[in-house]
Amino acid sequence: MIDLHGKTILVAGAAGQLGKVLSQALLKSGANVILNDVSDTSLTRLAAEVGAADRLLTAAGTITDADFVYSVLQSASAHFGKVDGAVNCAYPRNPRYGRKFFDVAYNDFTDNVGSHLGGYFVCMQQCAKYAIERGEPFSLVSMSSIYGVMAPRFEVYDGTTMTMPVEYAAIKSAVQHLTAYVTKYTTGSLFRANCVSPGGIFAHQDERFVERYKSFTRGKGMLDADDITGAVLFLLSDAAQYVCGQNIVVDDGFSC
Repeated sequence: MIDLHGKTILVAGAAGQLGKVLSQALLKSGANVILNDVSDTSLTRLAAEVGAADRLLTAAGTITDADFVYSVLQSASAHFGKVDGAVNCAYPRNPRYGRKFFDVAYNDFTDNVGSHLGGYFVCMQQCAKYAIERGEPFSLVSMSSIYGVMAPRFEVYDGTTMTMPVEYAAIKSAVQHLTAYVTKYTTGSLFRANCVSPGGIFAHQDERFVERYKSFTRGKGMLDADDITGAVLFLLSDAAQYVCGQNIVVDDGFSC
């Protein structure tokens, strides 16, 4: 476990499958954690689940609201002294997200790209603003995906109701370029931005899909959320202080 004692980290999307595991890993590593998600009820439940109340803050709201994101960073600074980094694993989407390519309407495509990618942009923008104003080190880790790196392997979905959403591919590839963009734009500051691209994470998907997916890996198949934490904690740590603008793929060879 990477030692993050003394650091304060914001987790956006903390109530999601990956966010919960990352929040727990951060607490185990010694960090103070700000749990963010849209539902106050979910955050209250999560805070009770993870414990360590003296090292926790909760903040219910959306990452698409720049004033909200900045106010969370300021409030956490007042409470803990400073904020050292953030992990964005939020997943904003509308109820019609995830349809097959020919069933996706223009308005739904733009709505989902706008809220998801737009939220990642706002989070980058406000974290960079906070870090530069304070003149202190800050590490932002955004969640991309292997399907932001490569074209989908549509054959793994054959015979199932699942697909790889076109919105997801557009969003996650753009997250990587936004990370490179903000890295260049903030040259001369102590702000760092990187992203992690996980392979598929197991969530009780169709068994046919799981088996086909596994055939493209080195043997693990679908990942557990725990498998992603090492890369994220590394990027948040001082050991990665000169790692900037990078995308780390964690997929057990699926994209090779």
